[in-house]
Amino acid sequence: MEKWFTMCGMRIGRIPLCAAGLLLAACSRRNNLLLGRVEAPAGTHTVVVTDCYRTSAPGPERVDAAAYHYMPCRDADVWIRGEELTVNGKSYGQLNPGDGVLVDHGVVSIDRKQAR
Repeated sequence: MEKWFTMCGMRIGRIPLCAAGLLLAACSRRNNLLLGRVEAPAGTHTVVVTDCYRTSAPGPERVDAAAYHYMPCRDADVWIRGEELTVNGKSYGQLNPGDGVLVDHGVVSIDRKQAR
């Protein structure tokens, strides 16, 4: 028999309560399973990849002093080598320190930070 818990005056079954807990655990700023969005820092850059539905995505790896590799999903292979951005084998030019990178369903955008 299913046990019931009272929350805010409502009876909640154990299974829905566990499911809600799992969904909340899978949603953070760095990995949002519901939205299919992962985010991670690679040096001075923040890389965001959408359409990536993983419960746990690997973080970027520092290959050497000037190179980062980030592949949270099979269809998003991001390299930053000496500030040169390459996604899925295609070059997207030089990044400035602090620029953000968005790989949104295969479309790459660079969020340029203004020099201060």
